[in-house]
Amino acid sequence: MRPRRAAVRLPNSWLPGADWADRYEVLVLAERITAAEAAWRVLGSAPRWVRSLLSFRNRLVPLFGLNATADTRHSDLVASLPLMHSDDRQTVFGYDDPHLLFRLVVEVGEGPADGQIVGMTTLVRCRSFMGWLYLAAAIPFHKAIIPSLLTAVERPV
Repeated sequence: MRPRRAAVRLPNSWLPGADWADRYEVLVLAERITAAEAAWRVLGSAPRWVRSLLSFRNRLVPLFGLNATADTRHSDLVASLPLMHSDDRQTVFGYDDPHLLFRLVVEVGEGPADGQIVGMTTLVRCRSFMGWLYLAAAIPFHKAIIPSLLTAVERPV
């Protein structure tokens, strides 16, 4: 199935006061998986164009006073996002930058028939004008990256 944009509910307990949020979902019929398994599949198998784009981002953002995440060549997770929480239903990654707070929530819920809905919710809370500028520049790329990543959730590891 193809990922689709879904409604996001705010406020969200993982980032109260989020200024911006979006959510994409995909229906998985093949097998039952946990949120941690879904996160590993989604973030551990990013296409080359996503890895290249994030590598470029990591070289560019320090010039503007934003934190670059760890080098993705040395990690199995996209952008080496720090793990904040994980259970069968939710896996949460995030970081707090001086300019913005970021959370990525991978959730698994019941779907139709024997399927599951795997969703990715992105939450951002801007702390400064630079945070707002970064967010505005990142949104168009984000809208292409997240659905692309979600297509990997149906591929077994």
